[in-house]
Amino acid sequence: MWNQFYLMEEYTASEYQYVGKLHSNMDRGDGTVRYILTGEGAGTIFQIDEKSGDLHATKKLDREEKAFYTLRVKAVSTRTNRSLEPETEFVIKIHDINDNEPKFSKAIYTASVPEMSSVGTSVLEVTAMDADDASYGNSAKLVYSILQGQPYFSVEPDTGWIKIALPDMDREVREQYQVVIQAKDMAGQMGGLSGTTTVNISLTDVNDSPPRFSYSSYQLSALESAQIGSVVGRIKAKDGDEGENADMEYDIVDGDGRDIFSIYTDRITQEGVVTLKKKLDYEQQRVYTVKVEVCNTNVDPRFLSFGPFKDTATVKILTQDVDEPPVFSQSQYVIEVQEDTLKGMVIGRVTAWDPDSTHHPVKYSIDKHTNRDRFFHIDVSDGSITALQSLDRESSKWHNISVLATEINNPQQMSRAPVLIKVLDVNDNAPEFAMYYETFVCENVKAGQLIQTISATDMDEPLDGHKFMFSLSFSNPNFTVLDNEDNTARILTRRSGFNRHELSAYYLPVVISDNDYPAQTSTSTLTIRVCGCDRSGNMRSCSVEALVLPAGLSTGALVAVLLCIILLLKTNAKHIYKQTHMTQIHSIYRCLHDLENIKRIIHCLRFPCL
Repeated sequence: MWNQFYLMEEYTASEYQYVGKLHSNMDRGDGTVRYILTGEGAGTIFQIDEKSGDLHATKKLDREEKAFYTLRVKAVSTRTNRSLEPETEFVIKIHDINDNEPKFSKAIYTASVPEMSSVGTSVLEVTAMDADDASYGNSAKLVYSILQGQPYFSVEPDTGWIKIALPDMDREVREQYQVVIQAKDMAGQMGGLSGTTTVNISLTDVNDSPPRFSYSSYQLSALESAQIGSVVGRIKAKDGDEGENADMEYDIVDGDGRDIFSIYTDRITQEGVVTLKKKLDYEQQRVYTVKVEVCNTNVDPRFLSFGPFKDTATVKILTQDVDEPPVFSQSQYVIEVQEDTLKGMVIGRVTAWDPDSTHHPVKYSIDKHTNRDRFFHIDVSDGSITALQSLDRESSKWHNISVLATEINNPQQMSRAPVLIKVLDVNDNAPEFAMYYETFVCENVKAGQLIQTISATDMDEPLDGHKFMFSLSFSNPNFTVLDNEDNTARILTRRSGFNRHELSAYYLPVVISDNDYPAQTSTSTLTIRVCGCDRSGNMRSCSVEALVLPAGLSTGALVAVLLCIILLLKTNAKHIYKQTHMTQIHSIYRCLHDLENIKRIIHCLRFPCL
């Protein structure tokens, strides 16, 4: 009968709360039995009357702190202090009262739900806890209700699920909502305790707002000097969405400026950036019109009925005038002139004008750095170019000058154009030997024998190439010239046998003519020395009688004199090479030939020639 006692929690009376009576069958009420209490709270929370066995609670108890206590009791004889029966265990259970209000796990919740969600869409589940005993009465039976947030949201009374209560909630109209949820115990009845929590709900974006231009037309302007690729201006359509739902694409779909301008989307600002695709000219066209279309890049099929998800606007672009420098009729001029053109003759003309609507007059000049030798002059007003000096193609085939065109009213507006002057060839140079020839004839030569092959060179450059003809200026009994008709000729002997003691050298004038117009002819003299040869025609020695020795001059002195001559000839040859033009090279060859002869003479003087 003692197994369990019940005690009300939160007892507030001044006297101790009576729990129950512990009684042994051995107790006859004569005071011979004493009751001893042990266990949880014995002597502190619970006290027993040792004589009567009445049990009291001395303190106010809280079931939420401890729901039951386990104690033990035994009855002993007051005379012998011995147990009259075995120790017995019992439980004191604390009866719950509704003294705890419901508490939510969070004071503030945060949730989000897509805009335009249908009614009944779940948003968030909130949960409250009640510390009272759920197994006893309704103290812990909770009911949820919404105190703030209607008519947009509702809450399930039993579960705490918050749901959409209003259709077509638009984020672009209102994005943030604050909802207050109450949890009440006692199954929501009067007198129950309650707790609340706040739920901050935001609507997330869906692509339900088409892009729209604020105006049907826009106006931009650009300088005519603007560079290709430069930004002309920006336009922007509005889109109530955000993030990728607000991504837009701009395009030029029509207009007379479609080939002049282009547009792209600034991904950061979602603006349409108009840029220049071709150069502008204020004097040619001052106003352009383009039709710009904007559309969303990500379209949600669920909201196509809200569309169309595109819009158009007209953009008018004005070209602004800029004072431009003069413009030449050509970016580069090439003038051809004959090299025999007389000084003071006009050889060509350049033309430039002011492209601006004011059409300021233009004056011409030649950049002095490109005309240092003052070969040319240009007329200030009409741009005609004249030659101030005779032109020689053999000295310079091309003359490159820069012509400047300057606005008279604004000298800082200036342009330049290269003028390439090509000097055309005129047949004004006679042909001559291609080199200096060292020719000899053997004393034992036969008639008709080839002793030399000659060729010619000409500083002119005829269009059809050179065609030289070789002949003798007069008939020669000793030698003849045979033209090979390939710009070379052969020198042949006309008789047999020569004697170097009678005549050591022959001089043969050769006439060389070209085939251009007007024909040019020159006579070059070929020196032919007579030499002693072996039977095979190999030269062994040549005559030296032409060198007359002064009386009394020893061989050693002659050698010294000749060495000095050699040094002088070498020095002169170097000087001639540095200072003369190509036309003097043949003289150098001739000097070197004499030098070699002198060396051979010295060798024969010191060591008799075979």
